[in-house]
Amino acid sequence: MKHKVEYLLVITVGMVVRLFPIFMLRPLGTVLGALVYAFDRRHRKIAHDNLQAAFPGRPHRERQHIARGVFSHIGRLVLELLKLRGMASETFLDLLDSEGEERVREAYKRGQGVLFFSGHFGYWEVSALSQGLCVMPMSLVVRPLDNPMLDQLLLRLRMQTGNSVIPRKGSVRRIMRELAANKGVGLLIDQHLHGPDAVFVTFFGRRAATTSALATVALRTGAVVVPLFALPSPGGRYRVIAEHPIEPPASDRAQAVQEFTQRCTDV
Repeated sequence: MKHKVEYLLVITVGMVVRLFPIFMLRPLGTVLGALVYAFDRRHRKIAHDNLQAAFPGRPHRERQHIARGVFSHIGRLVLELLKLRGMASETFLDLLDSEGEERVREAYKRGQGVLFFSGHFGYWEVSALSQGLCVMPMSLVVRPLDNPMLDQLLLRLRMQTGNSVIPRKGSVRRIMRELAANKGVGLLIDQHLHGPDAVFVTFFGRRAATTSALATVALRTGAVVVPLFALPSPGGRYRVIAEHPIEPPASDRAQAVQEFTQRCTDV
C-alpha cells in the first residue's frame, strides 16, 4: 500500500509540473526541499552527521546551511526530472549545452569502449540522458529503488534517450560485453559499498569503501575512463561536461585498482 501511495503522489506531482517551464520549477523545487528538510527528521540527521564528519572544523550554522542547500537541490532535481520525463528529444536537446563532446568522440575512436563515471553531484541523471542525444546511447549500472513502482518509472526515464540499464548486482560480465562492442557504460562511484568488490579510498579525509568495478574493468580492457557531470544553467538549461580522461596507473603495479579508484574519486 505504501509503495502505491508513493507512486500515485509522484505521478500527481508529475502531472502538475508539466504545467510549468523548468525555470519556474527551480524555485518550487527549492521550497519542496526546504519542506522535506523541516519535516524529515531521519534524513536531516543523516545529512548533519555526514557533514559533521566531512567538515568537522566548520561552524554548526554553516553545516546547517549546507544541509538545507542539499535538500533544496534534491527538490529541484526531482521536479525537473519529472518535467523531463517523456519530453520530446528535440525539445530536450535544445536545453543542453555540451562541453567536451569531442573528448567523448575521440575516446570511442580508440575502439575499446568508454567508461563514464560520476557521483551524486549536480544533475547526474541529466548527464546520462544527454549522451543518447549528443553522442550515442550508453548503458547505466544502477541499483533498483526500494519501491518497485517508482523503480519502473525511473527506468523508463533513464531509457527515454536510448540508454539501456544494467542491474548493479552481477554487472561485470555485461559491462565487459558492452565495452567489447565499443559502447559506453556509466557508473556512480560515490556510494558506500560492502562486500568483496569494495575498495577503500580517502573521501573528505575519511576512509570510505566504494566500487572497484570501474578501475578493475578499465585496467583489464583498456577502456577510456571519462568523468561526466551536468550542472544547472540559467533559464532552465543544463551544462553537460565531459572532462579529460583519467590516466590509469600501470596495470602490473600492486594497488593499481586502489590507486586508479582514488584518482577517479579525487576528480
